[in-house]
Amino acid sequence: MYTYTKLFLGLFYLFFCCSCDGDSGEETVSPEKEFKVEELAAKPVDKSNSAKLLMHYMSWFETKESSGNGQWGYHWTMNHSNPDIVGKNGKREIASHYYPLIGPYHSGDKDVIEYHLLLMKYAGVDGILIDWYGTYNLNDYAIIHENAGQLIAMLDKVGLEYAFVYEDRFLNNIVEAQLASTPVEAAKKDMVYLKNNHFGNSNYIQLDQKPLLMVFGPITLKSPDQWISVFDESQTEPSFLTLWNQINEAGEVVVGEYAWVYKGQSYLEDFYQTRIKELDFSIGSAYPGFEDFYAEAGVNAGIDWEISPLNGQTFKETLTLFKNSSLDWLQLITWNDFGEGTAIEPTDELGFKYVEALQDFAEVSQNKDVFDVIYQLYQLRKLHKDNSSIQLQLDQAFYHFAALQPQEAKTIINSIKNKP
Repeated sequence: MYTYTKLFLGLFYLFFCCSCDGDSGEETVSPEKEFKVEELAAKPVDKSNSAKLLMHYMSWFETKESSGNGQWGYHWTMNHSNPDIVGKNGKREIASHYYPLIGPYHSGDKDVIEYHLLLMKYAGVDGILIDWYGTYNLNDYAIIHENAGQLIAMLDKVGLEYAFVYEDRFLNNIVEAQLASTPVEAAKKDMVYLKNNHFGNSNYIQLDQKPLLMVFGPITLKSPDQWISVFDESQTEPSFLTLWNQINEAGEVVVGEYAWVYKGQSYLEDFYQTRIKELDFSIGSAYPGFEDFYAEAGVNAGIDWEISPLNGQTFKETLTLFKNSSLDWLQLITWNDFGEGTAIEPTDELGFKYVEALQDFAEVSQNKDVFDVIYQLYQLRKLHKDNSSIQLQLDQAFYHFAALQPQEAKTIINSIKNKP
């Protein structure tokens, strides 16, 4: 009798303590709410190609919700396209010939960053080269800086390195806005910031035991004395690289150059065959094509050429050019510059073609179906954005991906998909 009474009281307690009380308004407790996330350490992918693969990344995209002014960011519109217009195909109107598989997004969105980084990891990418406009609150520079910070915050969890590609083209704008007295003084502040906040991080890319720093140009600071002054202020000596054929504009502080994309492959071939012989260090390039949207948007960018992707052939050919060179470091151009049509990121038009080609090039020992499962993770993040218990399970799937346990991640994802 005592046993049955005890059982009845136990059931009575569970019913009233674990269900919603009409007067208190307390939420029903379900087993899912007790889910505990195990934060697994990231592991590097197993790949046979020893080349260091670095992805050039843009953090400048904004949506109406993220921009702070209720407007889509410039890099989706170019003051021409209107993403509020949705076509019969379900796509928003954006300033690009290609449409991201997940649609136009906010670069600081944690779900977007997770999706991007996991795709890159399983494609064999070692690190991210962040296109960076500095620390000043002018135009969209502060937003780019903030979004880059959100990206960097997740890199270590995924197991990827990073470095910056500094855009010195904007420095005159800083002076004109009276935020600095000279372009050199403006750059000094940015270099001090990098030294204090990034150069010493364990996953910041090092070259010859110095932090890697690249400049897109230079475009504004075009004399060696200027760069010497910039680095003296921060008391740092980074491994500094300029764009190809521009090493003389920065002088003795430069250790080498990196290739980019221009007109046709003959320029890249010349870089590998001739230019690198004159340099102490070089980074090669590979790209899927170049199909900018500037002319359509009425932007005078001074570009009168394009490089056709040839259904993925251009990417494979530029990867092969690098493979046949003597270089060990490769910059992939780019993950997501949709305005210039160099996006390796999966698109509605090409699916996972480029990340699959990159995975083959890196000789990663992982099945290609992992990319679609990562895409499903992103979809479930958005579908269940208000369900905290499911988000915890998806957090666990993320950690499984980072720890090279994609099958375990897939099991979690399938269990959520198959719920009634």
